[in-house]
Order: sequence, then structure tokens, then C-alpha cells
Amino acid sequence: MKLLSFLRPLLEAAALVAAVVLGLRLLTGLFSRKTYVYRLAFGRQLRLLFWPLLCLGVGLPFLGAFFYAGTLAVHEQLLLTALAAVILGFSAPAFFLHLRYYARNLHTTLVFDPKQNRLEVYEQGHHFPFGKRDLARVERVTCASDRLFWSSYSYLRLHLRSGEVLLLTSLLTDLEPVAEFLRNTPLEQRREWFCWA
Repeated sequence: MKLLSFLRPLLEAAALVAAVVLGLRLLTGLFSRKTYVYRLAFGRQLRLLFWPLLCLGVGLPFLGAFFYAGTLAVHEQLLLTALAAVILGFSAPAFFLHLRYYARNLHTTLVFDPKQNRLEVYEQGHHFPFGKRDLARVERVTCASDRLFWSSYSYLRLHLRSGEVLLLTSLLTDLEPVAEFLRNTPLEQRREWFCWA
């Protein structure tokens, strides 16, 4: 019980901080102009991680009972183990994908303005100039299911004729308009159960 009394104020403080930051982001978003430069943004990451974080937030207090495993009956331990498997089974894959995408696009900047016919990629400050004719092929990988916590994670892999490969993940922006922009290039679309880039 001491652990639960310790965790509750921390979770409440974390929820309050997240609500304030989200409120500030929404408020500043109302007065900002539309941007065509995409980097890793807190709001986009929070939107993708909302359900896994909610699942962990609901399930973590119950998982604190593992500290009292010696005092629980066998059927209670089985139920607790099943609950832990469900919570981790739903949220852990989304966290792994998120960390993977974060590591891949941490230093990536996408400049995308379809009205100006502009698509530029910068990685660690290095500009990769290319046009549609410079693309050998484009891979678009999306999740096969629409009902899983990691379903909104997808990526585009741009294979340039020079041999370079650029990876754009859904952490940067919604990739559907970018894929639509590249529809006249050799576009390969795949659906996978887990979009590991």
C-alpha cells in the first residue's frame, strides 16, 4: 500500500503537467500559421502514445500487487499475471516502435509543401536534394490492423537513384499526403502486422 500511496501523487502530477503542456500547445496552435517544416514534435508524439500511456496508467497500480506476490493466492497470481500480459502486450509494442522511430528520425527534418511542389529531407543538417525523377522507388508500409495501439505507426522509405535511402516515419507527420504526392513514382505499398523500420 505504501507503493500505491507513493505512485498516486506522481501520476496525478504527471497528468497535470501533461494537461498543461497539451493546453498550451493547443492554445499556441490556434494562433500559429500553417507550417511546412516537420520535425519530431511533442504533440504528435503524445497523440501516437495516448492509448499505450492510458493502458499503462490504468494497469500500473494493479501491477504494484506483484510486490505482495508472496501473500497472494494462486488464482490471484494467475489473474495478476494475465493482467500484466494484456497490459504489456498492448502497450509494449507501441513503445518499442515509438523508440525505434524516434531514434531513426531524431535529426530528420521534412519540408513538404505540395502546392509549391516541394519535398526536401534534411538529416543532421545535411540536405538531400532530389526530385521525383531521382526516386528509384518508394516503399510505403502501413499496419495491417486498424485496431491496435501501434496501428498509426507507418513509414516511407525513399530509395534514391544515387543509392541513398531516406526514412520518413509517422512521428514526423501524417504520411498519407506525402504518399499521395509521390503517387506518380514507383510506389510499393505493403501492409505488415508490425511496421518495424
